[in-house]
Amino acid sequence: MSSAHRFDRGHTDDLMTFLAASPSPYHAVANTAERLEKAGFRQVAETDAWDATTGGKYVTRGGAIIAWYVPEGATPASPFRIIGAHTDSPNLRVKPLPDTGSAGWRQVAVELYGGTLLNTWLDRDLGLSGRVTLRDGSHRLVNVDRPLLRVPQLAIHLDRGVNQDGLKLDKQKHMTPIWGLGEPSEGDLIRFVAQEIDVPADDITGWDLMVHSVEAPAYLGRDQELLAGPRMDNLLSVHAGTAALTAAVASEGLPSIPVLAAFDHEENGSQSDTGAEGPLLGNVLERSVFARGGTYEDKARAFAGTICLSSDTGHAIHPNYTERHEPGHHPVPNGGPILKVNVNQRYATDGSGRAVFAAACERAGVPWQHFVSNNAMPCGTTIGPITAARHGIATVDIGVACLSMHSARELCGADDPYLLAAALTAFLEG
Repeated sequence: MSSAHRFDRGHTDDLMTFLAASPSPYHAVANTAERLEKAGFRQVAETDAWDATTGGKYVTRGGAIIAWYVPEGATPASPFRIIGAHTDSPNLRVKPLPDTGSAGWRQVAVELYGGTLLNTWLDRDLGLSGRVTLRDGSHRLVNVDRPLLRVPQLAIHLDRGVNQDGLKLDKQKHMTPIWGLGEPSEGDLIRFVAQEIDVPADDITGWDLMVHSVEAPAYLGRDQELLAGPRMDNLLSVHAGTAALTAAVASEGLPSIPVLAAFDHEENGSQSDTGAEGPLLGNVLERSVFARGGTYEDKARAFAGTICLSSDTGHAIHPNYTERHEPGHHPVPNGGPILKVNVNQRYATDGSGRAVFAAACERAGVPWQHFVSNNAMPCGTTIGPITAARHGIATVDIGVACLSMHSARELCGADDPYLLAAALTAFLEG
C-alpha cells in the first residue's frame, strides 16, 4: 500500500461491502438496521406506544430509516444533533407491466428514476433488486446479483456520426433492457422473481424493483488513492452516518440526542411519506420528546437548539472540464469533506453553520474544503433546505467530493469516506 494512504482503509473496505450489499434503498435500510442492532439499538414500531427508556432506537418505513440515542440524563427539552442523508440513487425501475419485447428479443419495461446519466447504463451487466409485496402485506427483499439484463448501445456501423454529433438517447425507445430471446409472456418477470426468492408467483401482489450494476466496488489508480463504485450518492453518507452514530453512543456525557435520518426519494424531490419533505422525521423527534414527558414548549425548545448536518455527495474538480467549476473553489479527492454553500438556498449552509462544521472537523483533526457552484451553472440541491424549512431546524450542507455523480458508477477519494465519518462523529459528540 502506498505511503500516500494516510489512514487505515478499514472504513473504506467496510463501505465497499455496504455498497455491494445495498443495491436498492430497501437493502440499504435493512443493512443499516442490522448494524444498529449489533450496536445495541432496538427497533420500535410507529404503531406502538413509545416509552421514556434511554438507549438506541430506530424506526423503518420502506426505503427510510431514522435512528436516535437517548443518553442518560436527557431531558424532554434536550436538543438533537442530526445527520441527514438519503438511500436512493438514480437508476432504471421496473414498470407495473414489465414484460415487453421487440424483433425476437425479450425485454423488461423500465421507467427512469431521478436524474439518471443515461449513457452510463449502456452495455453494462445489470442485476435486479428491490422488494416485492406478498398477499398478506409482508415484504421480501429481492437481489439477483448476477448478469441478467443489458441495455445494448447501437453499433457505430449503424450510427456513423455518434462520435462527431454526440450520443442521442430517446428515454422511451432506447433504454429498455434485454434479458433473453423469444416472445414476451405476461407475468414472466414476476414468475422469475418468485422462483428466485422461493415464493409462489401468485402470492406476489406488488413490487418495487430496479436494476443495478453487478460490478463490484474497487480501489482505482496507481496508488489505489481512489474508490470507484455504485450508489455512492448517497450510500457513502448513509454508511458514514451509521458509523458515526454507533461510535458516538459510546461517548460519555453526550450533550445532545444524536440522530441518523436516511430518507428515500431525494433524487426525485423528496415528496413522499419516506422522503425528507414528508412528516417522518418531525413525527419521530416529536414523539421522542413526548415519550419523555415533554410538552409542546419542550419540543419547541428542543428544536430551537437542534442542528442537522445534511450529508450528500458533491462535485470534485473535473480535470477535463475545469471551466464548469467555480474558479476559486476546487474541491479535490482526499482533501476532506466539503462544505456546500449557495446563497439562494439550494444549500442550507450559512455562516453559523460553517462555524459548527469547522469546529467538528477541528475536533476530529480532519481537513475540509468549500464547494460553490459556478455562477453561470444551475446549482443542485439536497434534503438540507427541505429539513430547515419544514422543521425550523438549523441545517448545514456537507458531503464528499466525487466525479461522475449520478453515473451507474461514481468515483471519489479513498480516504474521504473515513474523513467524513470522523467529522460526523465529532459533530454528534460535540
